[in-house]
Amino acid sequence: MNATVSPLDEVKSTPWSGGKSPFAAEYGKLMMWFFLLSDAFTFSGFLIYYGAVRFSQASWPNPDVVFQSVPGFADHGYPLVFVGLMTFVLIMSSVTMVLAVEAGHRNAKAEVAKWMILTIVGGLVFLSCQALEWTHLHHEGAWWGSNPFLNADGTMGTNQFTDLFFTITGFHGFHVFSGVIINLVILLNVLAGTYEKRGHYLMVEKVGLYWHFVDLVWVFVFTFFYLV
Repeated sequence: MNATVSPLDEVKSTPWSGGKSPFAAEYGKLMMWFFLLSDAFTFSGFLIYYGAVRFSQASWPNPDVVFQSVPGFADHGYPLVFVGLMTFVLIMSSVTMVLAVEAGHRNAKAEVAKWMILTIVGGLVFLSCQALEWTHLHHEGAWWGSNPFLNADGTMGTNQFTDLFFTITGFHGFHVFSGVIINLVILLNVLAGTYEKRGHYLMVEKVGLYWHFVDLVWVFVFTFFYLV
């Protein structure tokens, strides 16, 4: 007599599931997804508010004018070049994070360490570039409560532009900084052989989820502030 096969058993046996139920997610990874979801709501609230303020104004500072400098190289004439470099560095750090996770699946300790070092370097370069950009804007008179930039139509710009710029990019920068610290801790564990002894590099995959989230958020921040 054939035993009755439940729908859940069928799910477990499907090739795409790798023989495991999609409901059998590892606890730490599940909690990371919950955290990222809540953090996504926070960033969404910030960006929606910025969009509402931006489009409620008759005019707004032109990003090609505000961000036309390359700190330490040129004060004007290179719109969005510097922030484009920052974006490229952060995206490439996401690529190296992917490679670290892939190496972890193969238990290749040396490769995991190499790619994580490059990811950390990418994060530090991004933070350094952001510090240079903030310093340059501050020297121009931009800060919380101070906006020296005219609107595109020549009228005086509102302080909401700089208030929101420094708040949102600063909040994102804090996430990048936190990610660098977390990645550094994980790297030290990799070098110590902690995950090699466990037989898996699941922690690398978990912090990889966070790092990819930070990169994805920057795409939206970049679009809202530097392109719109």
